[in-house]
Amino acid sequence: MSDRKIEVVSGTDSRAASWLNRNVVGMTITSFLSDAGHEMVTAVLPGFLGTIGVAAAALGWIEGVSDASASFVKLGAGWYSDRIGHRKRIVTAGYFITGTALALFAAAVSWPLVLVGRVISWFGRGIRSPLRDAMLAESVAPSARGKAFGLHRAGDTIGAVVGPLVGVGLLTILPAPNAAAPFRTIFLLSLIPGVGSAVSFAALVREKRRPEDRSVRFWGAVSELPKPYTRFLRGVGLFGLGDFSPTLLILAATQLLSPAHGAVHAAQIAGLLYVLRNVVYAGSSFPIGMLGDRMNKAKLLAAGYLLGVLTAAGIAATMAVGVPSIWPLAVVFVFAGAYIAAEDALEGAIPAEMVPSRSRGTAYGLMGAVNGVGDLGASVLVGSLWTAVSPSVAFAAAGILMLLGALQVARNSRPGVPDPS
Repeated sequence: MSDRKIEVVSGTDSRAASWLNRNVVGMTITSFLSDAGHEMVTAVLPGFLGTIGVAAAALGWIEGVSDASASFVKLGAGWYSDRIGHRKRIVTAGYFITGTALALFAAAVSWPLVLVGRVISWFGRGIRSPLRDAMLAESVAPSARGKAFGLHRAGDTIGAVVGPLVGVGLLTILPAPNAAAPFRTIFLLSLIPGVGSAVSFAALVREKRRPEDRSVRFWGAVSELPKPYTRFLRGVGLFGLGDFSPTLLILAATQLLSPAHGAVHAAQIAGLLYVLRNVVYAGSSFPIGMLGDRMNKAKLLAAGYLLGVLTAAGIAATMAVGVPSIWPLAVVFVFAGAYIAAEDALEGAIPAEMVPSRSRGTAYGLMGAVNGVGDLGASVLVGSLWTAVSPSVAFAAAGILMLLGALQVARNSRPGVPDPS
């Protein structure tokens, strides 16, 4: 396939080209590598924090502050890309930053350096995510966006399956002169797929640039977004306030299993449960995206949000009972994989149906900002209530907020509209 054909596909004028084009494949490979590096760290991070004495409340703040800092970067980066008319270089830089910053964890002896590494990594994620989503939306015809985003999220999540498997496997075989040593080695090895993600995006993805438009002002671009889209974002934001980090789910599993299995073995089992969650995530993303091309995406998203409610309720009940059994936890992690598949595949496809192409960077950036504020609220809420009251109360509170968001999205759902390019 020639570069000239790919450049036409990546613009908004071609509607007949195949959805499975070089851009879609290139972004899928890139996300696979990026998530493989990130998730091999995520799967073992709670176990590492336990070895250096970091509490659940601190983990909640680390996750929440990182997500919130990235959220405001997303909004600014999305608007700026609409203004300058191109996105690829920024996205490539974002992948490089994300892929290298987590290696800082290898030098951490307490939570501050973990926070610094997480914030820097999420800064890279913040500048790349809305721009990449806008490029992906413009790379395929409107009728195939669900499939394109579903495939992309599936590739992303296959990386999230491979990464934890590698992390848990390395945790098993690496020498351990002290409890923290194998974790530190894993953090350094995450550089390999992390840097590879930036290289693959630069080499494989093509972009058709638009003329620079300096008349695009920040607040003007935000205020001119269509009202149906901003109403939709209210539901996304409500759900996000309960959408706690999966790291907290791993931590819950680790704590439940530690009395019966020991700290290191419990961390390994929790990492494998996270792999299960990601297998479900990867396997569900494309079918959900394809189904979204055939029905109202917002209503389908609301149904996916309800699976998030079941996840929160399930882990709350499991923590309340306190039985260190793997099987109830496995059910919770399955629900977690299914709801995040719906969330990622459909939240990525819906903005392109509601917002014209000239404003899509801003629209995706605003969604990222809303989700980031929600992530901060959710992680801080769960982490703080966990420490101050109990884990079961923390997850139950998150579930209530997720339910309110699902109801809001369902109530304000509208059929997809023709692509307003």
